[in-house]
Parts: sequence; C-alpha cells; structure tokens
Amino acid sequence: MFDQLREELEQGVGDVAVAIEHVGSTAVPGLAAKPIIDLDVVVRSSDDVPTAIRLLESLGYRHEGDLGVPGREAFLPPPPLPQHHHHLFVVVLGSKPYRDHLHLRDYLRAHPGEAHKYGEVKRTLAELVGQDRNAYTEAKSAHVEEMLARARGS
Repeated sequence: MFDQLREELEQGVGDVAVAIEHVGSTAVPGLAAKPIIDLDVVVRSSDDVPTAIRLLESLGYRHEGDLGVPGREAFLPPPPLPQHHHHLFVVVLGSKPYRDHLHLRDYLRAHPGEAHKYGEVKRTLAELVGQDRNAYTEAKSAHVEEMLARARGS
C-alpha cells in the first residue's frame, strides 16, 4: 500500500518533495500495527511547505495544521478514502519531526526485541483506550520518547 501511495504522491507533489518516507509501525517488519500507513512528504525547506500544502489540497487532502507538533503538517486522506486509511505529514528535511520519525523507525527495525516490546505496549493501550486516537497517542508518548532517546544515542 505504501508503494502505491508513494507513486500517487510523487505524481501529485512533483519536485517539491525530496523524498516520501514510510514511517510509523507499518514501516517496521513484524511490529504490531493497525492497517494505517504513515507517510512523510519531505521538502527541502520551510519555504516549500506552503507549496506542498497547496499541491496536496489539489489532490483532495485536507490540511489539519500541525496538530500540536511544530514542524509537522498533518493531512487527512482525500475522499472517498476512510479518514484512517493513512496518515500523511509534510516535514522539512533535517527537522526534528523528520529526524524523530526516521530515528524511531530505524531503531525499531534494527532492534526486533524493542519492536516486540513496543508492540505489546501498543496492544495493551489499544485495549484500554479503544478507538480514541488522541488518548492512544498520548498514552504511548512516554514509551516513544524513551525509545527515541535510545535511538538518538545509538
């Protein structure tokens, strides 16, 4: 699914994107994950963000702002896709949100034991909070920050 989304996005955003990265749990083989793809559309500089937003909106994406994460612009998929089909973000090359996404993904890929533990945390939290995405994200944030600290140090 990521490859198909990347191809569609590459055609839609053109040269404004320097990369389209598969991030999040589905980017880590063997990690428990909801069937939702997380993608980063990576642009060269903050000057390119408005152009990326405009191009994505022309494809039907709905811009949601940074959702409390400075430097990361979030989008809902275009209709008729369900709201939780994939999560798309625009990030600037080298920015903290971009580095965090890659550090976490690459750390979990390189440490299957940590990925397994994280999967257990995710399962437990999913049972506790159900479909409340914000509560789920908030509940796992401390664990994610601990893994990011280890990833930055490795």
